[in-house]
Amino acid sequence: MEAILGFIKLRIKRGINLAKRDAFSSDPYVIVKMDEQKLKTPFIRKNINPVWNEELTLYVKDVATPIYLQVFDKDTFTADDEMGDAVIDLRPYIECHLMGLERLPDGCVVKRIQPDRINCLADESTCFWRDGNIVQHMILRLKNVECGEIECEIEWRDIPGCNGLAGLTL
Repeated sequence: MEAILGFIKLRIKRGINLAKRDAFSSDPYVIVKMDEQKLKTPFIRKNINPVWNEELTLYVKDVATPIYLQVFDKDTFTADDEMGDAVIDLRPYIECHLMGLERLPDGCVVKRIQPDRINCLADESTCFWRDGNIVQHMILRLKNVECGEIECEIEWRDIPGCNGLAGLTL
C-alpha cells in the first residue's frame, strides 16, 4: 500500500451559471473523487448559482493523481441529471510547495497558472500565500455540458508522522 503524503483541503465555494436541468432551474450538488475516495456536497434547491462553501478533505498518496469533480441535479423520482465535470491537476500547485517558501506576506502571489487545452481552468488561477500556507484559487469550466463553472480552492496539509512533500520530485 502506498504511503499517504498528506491532505488536500478542497473548498468548493460556488457554482456559476450552471445548466438548468429542471423546468426553470436546478438543484445542484458536487461529487468529488480521488482514487477510491468519494465525497459529496449538499444539494442547493432551485439555484443555478449555488453557494456551497463546503470544505472537503482528501488524502493524497500520489501527487500525479487528479481530483475529479462531477456536478449533478438532484431529482426525487428519477436518476439525478449530469451537469458537467472538471478535473483538478495538483502538480502545478505542488510545484509551489517544492519552492520551499516561508513567511511571505498574506496575499503574495507565488505562481500564476494559465488556462489551456488540458486543464479545466476558465481563467488564470493563482497560487498565493495565506495564513502561512500556499492556496490555489481557481474557477473551473465544466466539460460535457452547455455552460457552468465551479469556483474552488485547494490547500495542502501535512500529516504528522508522514513523509509529506519532502524529497518529492515532479
